[in-house]
Amino acid sequence: MNRAVARIPADATVGRRAEVRVPATSANLGPGFDTLGLALSLYDHLEVTATAEPGVVVEVRGVGAGVVPTDEHNLVAQAVAAAFDRAGADLPGLRLVADNVIPHGGGLGSSAAAIVSGITAARGLLADVADLDLDTLLALATEMEGHPDNVAPALLGGLTIAWSDERGAKAKKLMVHRGVAPLVLVPDYAVSTELARSLQPQSVPVADAVFNLSRSALLVAALVQSPELLLEATEDRLHQDYRASAMPQTASLVRALRDAGHAAVVSGAGPSILVLAADPAERAAASAIASTQTDARWRALPLAVDFKGATVSSHRVDASTQS
Repeated sequence: MNRAVARIPADATVGRRAEVRVPATSANLGPGFDTLGLALSLYDHLEVTATAEPGVVVEVRGVGAGVVPTDEHNLVAQAVAAAFDRAGADLPGLRLVADNVIPHGGGLGSSAAAIVSGITAARGLLADVADLDLDTLLALATEMEGHPDNVAPALLGGLTIAWSDERGAKAKKLMVHRGVAPLVLVPDYAVSTELARSLQPQSVPVADAVFNLSRSALLVAALVQSPELLLEATEDRLHQDYRASAMPQTASLVRALRDAGHAAVVSGAGPSILVLAADPAERAAASAIASTQTDARWRALPLAVDFKGATVSSHRVDASTQS
């Protein structure tokens, strides 16, 4: 006879607060379509408090303030709820304060960061009563996001290779050569991820597939061991040209940067650009090229590779501090 597993009651987490930091990410990295991702030192911060009063209240500061939902429909709140359910725990009342800096619709993994921050906060709130390991969190985040290339580096940090099999999403984290100096160029316009993905064909020539296979393998070597190979290793024939019509300013600047010898790629679905420079001087030269563009204004963000991924600390708070 099967016995029903008792759920963890909501009051087991009431009075706990989790504080989370999650990095921005860049997916694809040129040839590694839906497979490779990189965590970057640009962070959203989240504070979640479990309360006895039911319901969800969200305060958003920075990017998304006044735009994203501030109730249970908020993506971060949905991720917290999904993680509680996966752990077999009833959801308490939630008060969320999100300090966001990752641009929305920019190709820097904002939705992945929201999902990962929510499930990581749930892990912190449930730390004393349930175990949500990294494999479980990766599987849940991938289910919510639809693909693992952004959620894997947001969760794990570093360079990640993500794939899926019959058991779900998996990822391998690698450390990046200390000589790699990332630069992100963020334009003054956004592009829908759905629009960019809709321009991707369902099949490509075999020669293009083989081309990207070789460049993806080379890119891992370039990022881990041989940064001097980054320009050749970031060549792509699978997705960037197909999506260029949705972001002509991005496509134009990528061409200009690559013609000047910089390993520039569309970051994720765009329209931001990631330049994988081999040293800070090269990064400065790439920023100078972006500053000369007249069809869009570009904000240059010299960043580092984040090696920690999502981090969380949790503690109990006094009832008087929960409001």
